[in-house]
Amino acid sequence: MAAYGLYTHIASNKFRSMLLLAGLFALVYVLVYAGALVAEVLIDSNRTVAFYLSHAFHDLIVAAPVATVVTAVWVVIAYFFHQSMIDAVTGGHDVTRQEEPRLYNLLENLCISRGITMPKLKIMESPALNAFATGLNPRQYSVTVTTGLLNALNDKEIEAVLGHELTHIRNGDVQLMVVAVIIAGVVGFFGELFFRLFTNLSWNSGGSWSSGSSSSSRSSSSSSDSKSSGGGAVIVIIIAVVLIVVAWLMSQVVKLALSRSREYLADAGSVELTKDPDAMISALRKIENRGELPGATSAVMELCVDNPREGFADLFATHPSVQSRVDALVKFAGGHDPGPLPDPTDETDQPETDQPETKDAPPPLSQGPWGDAAGPANPPPVPAPRPSEAPTANPMGPWGRH
Repeated sequence: MAAYGLYTHIASNKFRSMLLLAGLFALVYVLVYAGALVAEVLIDSNRTVAFYLSHAFHDLIVAAPVATVVTAVWVVIAYFFHQSMIDAVTGGHDVTRQEEPRLYNLLENLCISRGITMPKLKIMESPALNAFATGLNPRQYSVTVTTGLLNALNDKEIEAVLGHELTHIRNGDVQLMVVAVIIAGVVGFFGELFFRLFTNLSWNSGGSWSSGSSSSSRSSSSSSDSKSSGGGAVIVIIIAVVLIVVAWLMSQVVKLALSRSREYLADAGSVELTKDPDAMISALRKIENRGELPGATSAVMELCVDNPREGFADLFATHPSVQSRVDALVKFAGGHDPGPLPDPTDETDQPETDQPETKDAPPPLSQGPWGDAAGPANPPPVPAPRPSEAPTANPMGPWGRH
């Protein structure tokens, strides 16, 4: 189960990162070809399908250098500024030892114990319990922790979470995840651009395609030409839409390349760093169902310790369940599972005035005719003596004169 130093896993992540980057350029070319098909239909809608396909391919060859340069520039921008983009979304900011001595010392001790380069430390103002690591090289690596995590976890549990993120950095998981986010962003941008262009198209009664803003239309020379050319234009537009949809779906399926085993390996690496499996288990139990970052995109949530968002039938979930991760730590690391904590929604729904009932408690004593029941006990009154028994020398009885 120990994952630290698994060079095959690290090499696999690097290889998959290169494949994903190559796939990014391939998806961009597919989008450019779809855009060329739409452009050819706009230029002349009275052509056959073969004509559109061949001319769009020629347009792709002409536009390929420009598409390559634009994609490369996008990758370069994402390489240098992805952390700033993530900070803009999450609101994370750098902290120093003076600002967060507790968190800074915990992270520094872990790095010193393994000879790891100290990553940047960031704090995100959020009540959620979560943390994530980002970066593509040692100069960019950073670990972001929410304030909710700092307030809810003790030192051992925070140390376990930091060890989890450091393992992601050492195993190359962070690089692979950031590349996947870049791909989804590029393809999503171009896909939305072409869809907006397509929604502005309208089919004229004369058998031609034109933009929605244009009021003029061209008519065909004959009814047979209109049918043949119009049918070809419709088919080509359908092909273009299918290509755009497939490219967008492929950019989303890239998440499947992020093997869920990386979370098991990061948990194991944390245990190897801290030598405390119970701390990792306790941290996971506290984070469970409490890690949703408000306003964060799905790409950011995929970087976190726990991603409570699940895909369709859990097929596209990027993280294994907390229960399965805890079971693995109990089985292979010898930890002890305290069990799931109460759902936070149940805790908030419980009324604050819920106090334990005291049905069995005796009722409080009320004020009696002899004074306060809680006060010192008074002796019972002395009954008045009969007239025959009353002493003559003392005509005054306890109740007054006879």
